[in-house]
Amino acid sequence: MPGRRTHRTRGIVLDHVKLGEQDLIVTLLAADGTQARAVAKGARKPGGRLAARVELFSETDFLLASGRSLGIVSEATLVDAHGRLRGDLERVSAASAACEVARLTSFEDAEDPFVYPLLSRALKAFEEAADQAHLDLAVAAYVFKVLAHGGWSPELARCIACGDPSPMWFSAAAGGALCESCARDVPGAEPIAPSQLAWVRALIGSTFDRLLAADVTPESALWLAGCAHTWAATHLDARLRAFEFMLAL
Repeated sequence: MPGRRTHRTRGIVLDHVKLGEQDLIVTLLAADGTQARAVAKGARKPGGRLAARVELFSETDFLLASGRSLGIVSEATLVDAHGRLRGDLERVSAASAACEVARLTSFEDAEDPFVYPLLSRALKAFEEAADQAHLDLAVAAYVFKVLAHGGWSPELARCIACGDPSPMWFSAAAGGALCESCARDVPGAEPIAPSQLAWVRALIGSTFDRLLAADVTPESALWLAGCAHTWAATHLDARLRAFEFMLAL
């Protein structure tokens, strides 16, 4: 694109909004972990060359040109469309929830090489999940992993208030596990079983491969997804509408 500086980056499409009659503004998680926004001209035009390359959740190699306020997609080559997500409401909802959290945990000027491969692997996990329980588990794992990496890791080994080594309650607002005595002073604290605490530890510390092969009940997986939603909504101070929709299915 003459007269404009350009740079190449691989990006995952997190979101897009309509611009005019045929264009889109796409929000990308770039390979270096930064968030970028760019105009994809003609992306809504039937048969347009960019249409399939800027679909939500797609991993694409972009050539971005500098614009006045936003970048401009000059070229795009599809790397991984994550095609098994398409046409499956549960998988699309899981990917939407993860990308919603990714959008809130990445920033324009903050490079972080951890977050792109984490989201890329999570999207593959959503494709690979054998059932709804493992899909819920994969979403919860992504959310707890990315927030723990960002500094919002729950205290699970002991009461966060007094250090009691046998916590029996949990509060996202308090920052993790609580003993029964301290929980009385925390509005919204909920009882939590040792097995549930162990699951939350596993979400943060285990690989997606191990979690996808784990024996988990639908009830436990749904509880973990709900716990991840509460944790993310509390610490990101945001309403997570895509996540809410996924939990409502």
